[in-house]
Amino acid sequence: MSSTAERTRPGDGPIRDFYDLITGDENARVCKDISDSACREQPTNFFIHLVSLFANKAGDLVASPKLVLPWLMAVLGAPTWMAGLLVPIRESLALLPQLVIAGWMRAHPVRKWFWVGGAATQGLSVLAMIGAALAFDGAVAGGLILLLLIVFSLGRGVCSASYKDVQGKTVAKTRRGTLSGYASSAAGGLAVLLGAGLWLFVPASADLGPILALLALAGLLWVAAAIVFAALREFPGATEGGGNALKTAVASLSLIRDKPAFGRFIAVRGLLVATALAAPYYAQLARTSGGASLSHLAILLLVSGLASLVSAPFWGRFSDYSSRQVLMLTGVAAAVLNVLIALAVVTGLGDVAGVWPFAAGYFVLAGIHAGVRLGRKTYLTDLGNRDDRAQLTAVANTTIGVILLVGGGLIAAIGSAGPAVAVAALTVPALLAAWLARGLPELEQAE
Repeated sequence: MSSTAERTRPGDGPIRDFYDLITGDENARVCKDISDSACREQPTNFFIHLVSLFANKAGDLVASPKLVLPWLMAVLGAPTWMAGLLVPIRESLALLPQLVIAGWMRAHPVRKWFWVGGAATQGLSVLAMIGAALAFDGAVAGGLILLLLIVFSLGRGVCSASYKDVQGKTVAKTRRGTLSGYASSAAGGLAVLLGAGLWLFVPASADLGPILALLALAGLLWVAAAIVFAALREFPGATEGGGNALKTAVASLSLIRDKPAFGRFIAVRGLLVATALAAPYYAQLARTSGGASLSHLAILLLVSGLASLVSAPFWGRFSDYSSRQVLMLTGVAAAVLNVLIALAVVTGLGDVAGVWPFAAGYFVLAGIHAGVRLGRKTYLTDLGNRDDRAQLTAVANTTIGVILLVGGGLIAAIGSAGPAVAVAALTVPALLAAWLARGLPELEQAE
């Protein structure tokens, strides 16, 4: 008679052997929170997730609204205020509609197609930006890029609302953080290669061509991610609560009351948006000190990719051990870094050393933000179950979208006094996040 471990162990074969090698998965108990059918397909699904997530994360780095898109707008001569809208649009519009999306998605037992459609939308939107940049310049080009970014962000929202639910059905707890860590690391490696190539082989005076090449690569990566994810072996899930999306959205808000740990998690995640809001100000300080040549964009792209490459595996493993502790540590680290960067401005270090102090700060911040992303995703996925994971994700993302709009506007107002003032101000929410995270329950170590 087979034991529980034998019944839940994924199938044998070369894929299983390679899966064991890279995950160290010698304990079949990792399948305890997904179905036996999903457990048997886990090795194959793990690699489908890995490739798709790599392409998605690489696209995020290569077409970053914090670096590449602002540089493109500057080259095209778009008004400065348009570039200032890039991050708020990309982040908030990817989050705000998710309560409605989750209710719509809930009525479908197989949900991978939502992610496939969202990834394809992101890729095609970025490719269309190339056409806008070639055909127009100035405010017209900037306006078209913002409109396409809205479409992109909606596609991103569909991906975000569906991914944790699909991952929770197809990859078992204690493997999700590792999966994201490997994908982030590989994406970071690609960004390092691209940044180094731009820095070493592309003239600093070059403007539009290299940036459009980056956008083309990012768009193709998202299309490839959609194609690969379509092969995922997902089994039908529960559909209770689907149907009227708006009604479901309102009802889902009760989860904040019914799950106290979820409400605290939302507060922690909301305060940790400080790491995302700080990045454009770090880049602005780097441009001010080092100049706006393409070589300095290359340096920032290189260090952001390097940060993901070296930090993501650590954060992924750490998140599988304790995503709560990851959220605490990243909050404290972000606060300390912000203080150091503000002091670098006050002491005039940038006048002496140029771009490098702020490029180093951007590297550390990108590594911290990678930890925030992996920690919060792992915590939220493990907090939910197959019945409420999609709703938890949607409620969290929608509330964070509101926080981003309000917080981004407040920091933008503070930033009118200078990027160093904004960076210093973002120390406060980072510390508050770390303090609140202390009260979150441990999930990964619970039996």
